[in-house]
Amino acid sequence: MAYVVTEACIRCKYMDCVSVCPVDCFYAGANMLVIHPDECIDYGVCEPECPAAAIFPDSDPRAADWAALNAQYAAQWPNITEKGAPPDDADAWKDTADKRALLSAAPAAI
Repeated sequence: MAYVVTEACIRCKYMDCVSVCPVDCFYAGANMLVIHPDECIDYGVCEPECPAAAIFPDSDPRAADWAALNAQYAAQWPNITEKGAPPDDADAWKDTADKRALLSAAPAAI
């Protein structure tokens, strides 16, 4: 089992989860993070750290549509191992629903 980053991360990208991950399995896009499913050890410390409540176990029905997307982008985006600064408007997007259309396929500029 692995954890999955879902839609709530889009445009928030707080990155609190990155600093607690013991295996550095987070990858950064321009406006979202993803978890590499083959690297995640199901430790679970990332889930409660997410201010946007965007992280779920892959067994959770809320993660179903996002598991393949996490795997796809983890293979394309750069790995991050340290918490960075969230977008200036992250708090304004935190409770916004239906953000999937806003997902950028571009990798983060590291």
